[in-house]
Amino acid sequence: MSLDQLYIVLLAGGLTLLASLAAVRLAGRFGLPALLAFLALGVLLGESVLGVKFENAQLAQNLGMVALALILIDGGLTTRWTDIRTLVLPAGVLATLGVAISTGIIALGGHYLLGMEWRTSLLLGAIVSSTDAAAVFSVLRHLPLPPRVAGLLEAESGFNDAPTVILVLLLSTAVPAGPVFVLGDLVYELFIGVLIGLAIGWAGAQMARRIALPAAGLYPLLSVGLGMVAFATAGAVHASGFIAAYAASVLLGNTPLPHRAATRSFAEGAAWLAQIGLFVMLGLLVSPDRLPAVVLPALVIGAVMLLIARPVSVAVSLLPFRRSWREQAVISWAGLRGAVPIVLATIPVVSEVPGAWYLLDIVFVLVVVFTLIQGPSLAPLVRGLGLADPEQTRDVEIEAAPLDVIGASLMTVTIPKSSKLHGLYIFELRLPETSVINSIVRNGRLFVPEPNDRLHIGDELLIVTLTGTRAATEDRLRALGRQGKLAKWHGEHGRLIPHRRASIYWHTSHVRLRSLAHHHGEGLRVSVSR
Repeated sequence: MSLDQLYIVLLAGGLTLLASLAAVRLAGRFGLPALLAFLALGVLLGESVLGVKFENAQLAQNLGMVALALILIDGGLTTRWTDIRTLVLPAGVLATLGVAISTGIIALGGHYLLGMEWRTSLLLGAIVSSTDAAAVFSVLRHLPLPPRVAGLLEAESGFNDAPTVILVLLLSTAVPAGPVFVLGDLVYELFIGVLIGLAIGWAGAQMARRIALPAAGLYPLLSVGLGMVAFATAGAVHASGFIAAYAASVLLGNTPLPHRAATRSFAEGAAWLAQIGLFVMLGLLVSPDRLPAVVLPALVIGAVMLLIARPVSVAVSLLPFRRSWREQAVISWAGLRGAVPIVLATIPVVSEVPGAWYLLDIVFVLVVVFTLIQGPSLAPLVRGLGLADPEQTRDVEIEAAPLDVIGASLMTVTIPKSSKLHGLYIFELRLPETSVINSIVRNGRLFVPEPNDRLHIGDELLIVTLTGTRAATEDRLRALGRQGKLAKWHGEHGRLIPHRRASIYWHTSHVRLRSLAHHHGEGLRVSVSR
C-alpha cells in the first residue's frame, strides 16, 4: 500500500467513524439501538450499494473475536462486584444450562418448522442462544432496574459468550464430537479460562498498586492491556479467552487502582470503537440481495427464540433461585441479540459447513428485526410490570490518583442525584482519621469546608487519604450514599463524634497529614485539572 492509498483508507475510515457517531445520535433520538445504525451503515457501504467489496469471513471472524473481547473488557471494568457477587451462581446457570435449553428448543423449531437438518438447526440454535454483552451493557445501564435484575443480566451476558463459542466451534467441525467430549471440553475451557483471568487480573492489580506510572493515561492502557493478555493467554492454551478477559477485568475494575474513572472512560471509548468497526464490518459482509429470501425463516426462528426458548430457559435455570414472574419476564425479554450471533455465524462459514451463508443471512435478519422489537419496548415493559425505580440511588463517583511522596491518594468524590449524602454535615461522615476532606468544589467555586457545612448534590469533594485507609473511606462514602445517617460504621472509628468535638477531630486530622508530609521532606502538593 502506497502512502497516497494509506491516506485514502484513513480518510474513509475517519469519515465512517464520524458518520457512525452521527448515527448513534440519530438512533438515540428515535429510541433505536445504535447497533442497527452501524449495521445499516455497513450495508450502505457494501458492494450492493456504494460498491465496497468485502467477503472475507475469516478476517471478519478474527477481528470480530478481538472486538468482542474489548467489549467484554469494558463490561468487566465497569461492573461492580457488590452488584453481582450474589448473582454469579444464577448467572452462571443461565449462561450454561439456559444456553443448552435455548439451543435445543430452537433446534427443534428449525428442524420441524423449517425442515433443516439436525446439524444445521443445532448450529442455528447455538448461534442465537447467546445474549449480546454490548447490547445489554448499553441498554440496561440506562434503565432504572432493580440491582438484582440488572446485575443478573449483565453477569449472564458476560458469561454466556464463552459456552456458545465453544458449542458453535464443536458443531462446526467436520466430525461432530459426542456429548461426553463436548461436556468435558466445556468444563475445561470455562474453568481454566476463569483461573487464567483471575490470576492475570490479580497479578496486574498487585503490580499497578505498587508502581507509579509517569502519566495518568497509562493506567487505562494497563488495565485494557491486562484484559487482552488474559484473553490471548487463555486462547493459547485452548481455554475460553472471553471468560478470562471478563474475569480479569471484573477483578481489576473492583480493585482500588489509581485513575479508575479515567480507566472506565477509556475502556468505554475502546468498546464503542470496537462496536462501530464490528457492526460496520458485519454489515459489509452481508449481501442485501440474499436477505429477502430469509425473512420468513428468520421471523419463525426469532419467534421461537423470543416466545418459547428464552422464557423456558430462564424459568428452568432460575427455578432454584425463586425469582418472581415479573423479574423472569424482564430477564426473558431483555435477552438482546447483537454482534455476538453474527460473529458466531461466521465460524461455520469459515469451516465451510454446508448452508453456512444461509445461516449467516438468517441470523443477520433475526438480529435486526428482533432488536427493533425488544430494544424500544424494554423500558415500557419494565414500567408496566412495576419494576422501574426512578428514584433509584446512584453510587457516588470516586476517582483516585497516587501521591507517592506521603504514601497517600487524592480522591475526588462526586455526589450524584438522589444520593443520601445530600444534606449531611461534614462531621457526620465520620471518615477514618487518616482521611481528610481537603476542599469542596460547588457551582464552580472551591472552598475549604468546616465541620458544620452541609453536602449538596453535585459537590465534588477532594479527599486526601493514606493508602491503607482508602478502601475503608470508599466503603464508608458508598454506604452513606445509599443509606444516609442509617449506615453502620464498624471498627476503631465507629463511635459517634459529638458536635462540639467535631472541629477538634477535623483540625487534628489536618495537622496529622501536614506532619506526615513534613516527615517525608516535602509539603503536600495537589493539582486538580478540569
